[in-house]
Amino acid sequence: MDYGYICVKRPYMFKKYFLPVFLFTCVALTASAQPAKPKLVIGLMIDQMRWDYLYRYTERYGAGGFKRLLAQGFTCENTLIPYVPTYTAVGHTCVYTGSVPALNGIVGNNWFDKKTGKGVYCTDDSTVNGVGSTSVWGRMSPRNMWTTTITDELRLSNNFQSKVIGIALKDRGAILPAGHSANAAYWYDGGKWITSTHYKEMYDSVKKAYDLPAWVKRFNEKDMAGQYMGRDWNTLYPMNTYTLSTADDKDYENTIRTEKTTTFPHRLSAIPAKDRYEAFRTTPFANTYSFDFAKSAIENEKMGAGRFTDFLALSISSTDYIGHAFGPNSIEAEDTYLRLDKDIADFLQYLDFKIGKGNYLLFLTADHGAAHVPGFLNEHKIPAGTFFDDAFFTEINKAIADTFGYAKGVLNLQNYQVYLDIDGLEAAGKEVAAVKKLVMKILRSKPFITQVFETARSYEAALPDPIAKMVANGYNPQRSGDIQFLLKPGYFDTWGNGKGTTHGLWNPYDAHIPLLWFGWGVKAGKLNRETYMTDIAPTLAALLKIQMPNGSVGKVIPEVMK
Repeated sequence: MDYGYICVKRPYMFKKYFLPVFLFTCVALTASAQPAKPKLVIGLMIDQMRWDYLYRYTERYGAGGFKRLLAQGFTCENTLIPYVPTYTAVGHTCVYTGSVPALNGIVGNNWFDKKTGKGVYCTDDSTVNGVGSTSVWGRMSPRNMWTTTITDELRLSNNFQSKVIGIALKDRGAILPAGHSANAAYWYDGGKWITSTHYKEMYDSVKKAYDLPAWVKRFNEKDMAGQYMGRDWNTLYPMNTYTLSTADDKDYENTIRTEKTTTFPHRLSAIPAKDRYEAFRTTPFANTYSFDFAKSAIENEKMGAGRFTDFLALSISSTDYIGHAFGPNSIEAEDTYLRLDKDIADFLQYLDFKIGKGNYLLFLTADHGAAHVPGFLNEHKIPAGTFFDDAFFTEINKAIADTFGYAKGVLNLQNYQVYLDIDGLEAAGKEVAAVKKLVMKILRSKPFITQVFETARSYEAALPDPIAKMVANGYNPQRSGDIQFLLKPGYFDTWGNGKGTTHGLWNPYDAHIPLLWFGWGVKAGKLNRETYMTDIAPTLAALLKIQMPNGSVGKVIPEVMK
């Protein structure tokens, strides 16, 4: 049959018989192109990414990175963190549990354990050992997290047939998102990727010992961190084009480890060998290195190639190290995000090729933002400042000793909370209420402190909404301090030489984060109503049709879904 003849000479016949079949075939093919569930979910967390970074450098971003996510994905423009303190471990935990510190137990990067009289790091676990490392940084696990994660629930939903892997330079950025039941989590230590004996798949039944997978060892043997540090960090574009940033040479900026200057070019190749691998963290090349390793994990673990949905929890950490050192208005920050935009574009292209467009679901968010460097704000007559926790600790303990004759009444001071030695004070016959009153009086005398209250009685404080809710969500009776204080905007506690910046408070610069959804099951669009960090895990659960994490308090964002 001459189909060309029919099409030309018999248009009616084409319309009546062939066009419907053609359209039906196209619809069928389109419908079959998207699987019932995504082959791979990627949680991409950018450590310390303020929401405004999505748009601040938009004219300098390429078409394939942030711009592609915004144009083809769904952006929740007003996503907020619903608790304090806004720190890395807490943010990663909240995103993946849909829960808050009051319920999931992760109240900070660090906290004080009154029972043992010792400080606790969020992923400390003395019951495990490092794999690929003999340092203390290998003895890590998610044991201190009390709830399940969305990654745990994915594994539970199909009898642990989904593969889940967490990756980040920071141990807490890899371990907490990956959850308790992950196949693996990898973090950075001394120029290589390591893990711990918490992860059963690290056990080699032939050797009868824990060992890194062969592909990880091969990756480590390349010494890519060392290769990256063999080059210097110059700006991606001519220096005079960085008009969205302040001048390069500022006294209030910190240096990269061992460097004597804060200015470009950063002579990474001149950093001594013993410091090179730690200094690597504070370079944009460590972000690229993390994406390199993520691709290797997808390839070698065959993620997205099985019957069930797999999950890669990838956290980009160097944005935080660079942000702390130089601040949001630095040329270093701008250059880092311009380079990150290229890394994201490259990663999306890789996923398109490897997993297939429409076959993967990606969300991008942050664990917290960051304040501007007070020195920078002061230059422009904007109020801001810092204080040292150690000075508070010494002053308050001296006052307690002088007034009540009791040394070391304060056991610890961190997370803007004071931990008192309640048991010791009571055993010594001291009036605890009077001690608390004294401590609160000292704190209230500081001109930059606006509110002081007992953590267990925050409901009695005159706290405006939503701060009252953030304080309540962050309070955990077993792990929080006894007295909490809030600061004027622009002020924060500092360390070392007092330079650079940090995060941890309720203010929008710390608590307003980006949230982008992209790929499988997502329609393009924008949402301006308030959403919360706690909503991410329930929304993923709805998309994947699985149970939400067991401590989740968030709500599904229905606008995200087709």
